[in-house]
Amino acid sequence: MSNPVKYPAPQGNPETKAFWDAATEGKLLIKRCNGCGEAHYFPRALCPFCFSDQTVWEESAGEGEIYSYSLMRKSATGPYAIGYVTLKEGPSVLTNFVDCDFSALKIGQKVKVVFKPSDGGAPLPFFTVA
Repeated sequence: MSNPVKYPAPQGNPETKAFWDAATEGKLLIKRCNGCGEAHYFPRALCPFCFSDQTVWEESAGEGEIYSYSLMRKSATGPYAIGYVTLKEGPSVLTNFVDCDFSALKIGQKVKVVFKPSDGGAPLPFFTVA
């Protein structure tokens, strides 16, 4: 039997504290700009579209679809898959896929967020097949 994966604890800061606090409750937060209306991810104070500082936290449904992915078949820790998920709210998230058959992943496939414990910190968001 293999050892379970140990994920390093995220290194938060005051700007991302709300994000990691929500992750502890199993919620995925994104930011939305009140200036231009665009949603964005990763969490940051300035809107990447219009550079407004009028951004607010919003809970994501944690659902989306695979935009692109890559399967790494050979690594020291075994196969893994990474890719971009486009959330229902619009932003794309770079993520690892977990708890699924990597060889069955497809572009456009529906996925949902799952949180995995980290080594002494907040849980980390990943995606699995919905």
